[in-house]
Amino acid sequence: MRRDYFELDVRDVGWHEEDGTPRQPTVSIDFYGPPEELRERFSAPDGAVLAAEDLDVSLRLQGPIDDTDTRGVVSVTDRLTGDYVLELNADAEDVLQFIGAAREYGRSTDDTDGRYRVDVAIENEHFATFEKSTFLVYDTEGSLLRGQSLIPSGVEL
Repeated sequence: MRRDYFELDVRDVGWHEEDGTPRQPTVSIDFYGPPEELRERFSAPDGAVLAAEDLDVSLRLQGPIDDTDTRGVVSVTDRLTGDYVLELNADAEDVLQFIGAAREYGRSTDDTDGRYRVDVAIENEHFATFEKSTFLVYDTEGSLLRGQSLIPSGVEL
């Protein structure tokens, strides 16, 4: 599945830097490729859409973290099989801002189900929504950057 089949948009992140009222950050992913391919990748063995706890979300940096021009690859993987469900290119700075807002949202609320939401659409039609609390960030060498990752307390990696 090609990365250019996807568009990524984020909402409810500005409050974090403006000391506004906390709102759960949302990332919207819209897919513009063969619909059956995405549906198949999001399917569990029983045919149902994978649950949020069956998916892992990460950012793999493609350059130095402190460079404002660094891009990254956002990945959603099947936790059980390790298979990629989807991958898309994104500005690392935007994704790291999103993670920061999700971290602050988690600190300012007692929401234990999800620090952020992922909405997936196929050609602008809603497909699935996932509430997540973990978002892992890796450097160009594949090492986990714990300080930049969103890892709830009590989670061991």
